[in-house]
Amino acid sequence: MGTRAASLFRRSRRREPLPGNRRKLTLFATTLLALVTGAATLTGSAHADPTQAADPGTLACGDGSYQAEAVRNGNTWTAPGYSGTDMLSAMRAAVNSLDPGRTSKQAVVVRGSGSVPGNQSLDLPSHTVLDVCGSIDVTGSVGANHAPVRIRNANSVEVRHLQVTGAPYFGVFVRNGTDIALGQIDMRLSGGLGIRIDNHDNRDVRTRDVRIDDVFVSGSGSHAVETYGVDGLTIGTVTARNTGESGLLLNDTINATVDLVDGEGTGAGTGYAAFRMANRNGRVSDSYPVNIRVGEVIARGGGRGIFCVSESGGAEIGRITISNTGSNAILIENCYNVNLATNGGTVQGPGDIRVAARTEFANTRDITFQNLTITNSALNENPCGTNITYRNLTFNNSPRNTCS
Repeated sequence: MGTRAASLFRRSRRREPLPGNRRKLTLFATTLLALVTGAATLTGSAHADPTQAADPGTLACGDGSYQAEAVRNGNTWTAPGYSGTDMLSAMRAAVNSLDPGRTSKQAVVVRGSGSVPGNQSLDLPSHTVLDVCGSIDVTGSVGANHAPVRIRNANSVEVRHLQVTGAPYFGVFVRNGTDIALGQIDMRLSGGLGIRIDNHDNRDVRTRDVRIDDVFVSGSGSHAVETYGVDGLTIGTVTARNTGESGLLLNDTINATVDLVDGEGTGAGTGYAAFRMANRNGRVSDSYPVNIRVGEVIARGGGRGIFCVSESGGAEIGRITISNTGSNAILIENCYNVNLATNGGTVQGPGDIRVAARTEFANTRDITFQNLTITNSALNENPCGTNITYRNLTFNNSPRNTCS
């Protein structure tokens, strides 16, 4: 019986109904029994119909329908066809027990925590849902392109909950996939890179339709989240704490929407940023229509706050809050059609705002800074860009050195 249904049922038993209300209570009890029976059928039921599950965004870890489990009891893991002490073997057995010819999603729930070697991966094939109710600690030497959860050349794959510790090569690795959904992802690392999504098995075909709901990454040696060669990216929140490089790095990615990038101590002592775009990110054919939309960027400490470089652009950032960056608060270098702070924001030094360009790429152009309060910083443009617009800027102890 579900918690809410059980609570309602207990309350109905505690009350003595008035005679005129007996029929209403009988109808209520009959309806409640049907709801409870239906909930019991759907919740935690192996081999239940996955199309009847609730919206994954509303489910706690392990709730909803599933077709296989890997469960730890003491030091023993059990899964279909497996019993032993190895978490990875149990998870693989559970995934391998799903219908190999499936054309719709089937789900595996992992109940318990354990370790996975850094040179091995759990590979998820097409039409698979994974829900890890526990944590995976990555141990030992890492292997290139390995991750405790890996998705390669697959479609319709979902990871609803995942916690990773240790120092993996990648925490989650997606390569050449379509319709990929990552839900609540938590990585408290001591090295490695958090989430990497790319198309580098076949760069002629982009990885498509990727969703990340909410990811927290701390302590990585590299980026919290990095994409390369993606078309269609939707991100709720990226929270990055003391990552070695960027909080969110988008490379050669188009049609992306991000609600929030929240970085603290990202890329300290480096040229990386809480939010970075590089390698023709946002370029569609040979132009830069607005197709990268970021609701808010917060950056405190670390390296840069926002960095756009190497022929990237086509971007709009709504709100900006940047303070105490060790390098530029904002650096726009060889980028095109970027609109910053449409919804306002603040920049607190010592990091400056800089418009720049290198000679190997076309000069920076079509950039708008607006609605910013700049304090104990500077606004520098060198060399002069093309069609650079500054409006509604407030300067507090902050020199302006621009071409217009």
